[in-house]
Amino acid sequence: MTISFGPFTLDDAARQLCRGADVVHVSPKAFDLLVLLVQRRPNAISKSDILDALWRDTFVTEGNLAVLVNEIRGALGDNAQRPSFIRTVQRFGYAFLATASETDRARAAAPCWLAWGNQKVTLRVGENVLGRDPASDVPIDMMGVSRRHALIAIADGQITLADLGSKNGTFADGERVRGAVSLADDIEIRLGPVPIRFRRVPNGASTQTFDASQIARSDT
Repeated sequence: MTISFGPFTLDDAARQLCRGADVVHVSPKAFDLLVLLVQRRPNAISKSDILDALWRDTFVTEGNLAVLVNEIRGALGDNAQRPSFIRTVQRFGYAFLATASETDRARAAAPCWLAWGNQKVTLRVGENVLGRDPASDVPIDMMGVSRRHALIAIADGQITLADLGSKNGTFADGERVRGAVSLADDIEIRLGPVPIRFRRVPNGASTQTFDASQIARSDT
């Protein structure tokens, strides 16, 4: 999803913030915080929820959060006393207050899919975030799954899985994922306690009209 506000464009999949045609550089954590605030707009998010989302298994103080907010404000040219983008909610947290519009990116279906329970989801070329957050590319609302739990990236024929700092870990065929790992057909991915089967169309098969929902399967 690409989100525009004021003169800025935020592309969460490309992890890029632009002002017009110019890229605005922010740290990875500041970018994650901005995406979180924009996605939850206009709701205010508590400091504890933000800390849990950005540093799930690491103890940090609210001072770290204040540094990120100041970084974002500096990148956007915002003013804490007269904010146009980031509002401080006293003794609670922060909220994104600017009007924003969303545009769906035209992303081609990839020749692979995920299956769990009675669910089957076709992945898309680019980055696919898996998690409990409804805004995730692959929403998985199950106990033990973090809001932004794991990432499957598909580009140039390569498919990789990475953990996003989840509380309960990400596993591929029983091995904990600690970096980006390649995915082969029929690997079991586990998000915490939730098992998910990864499948892909064999090399050489036609993917022009690929849709996992139309594939007859006996292993789901």
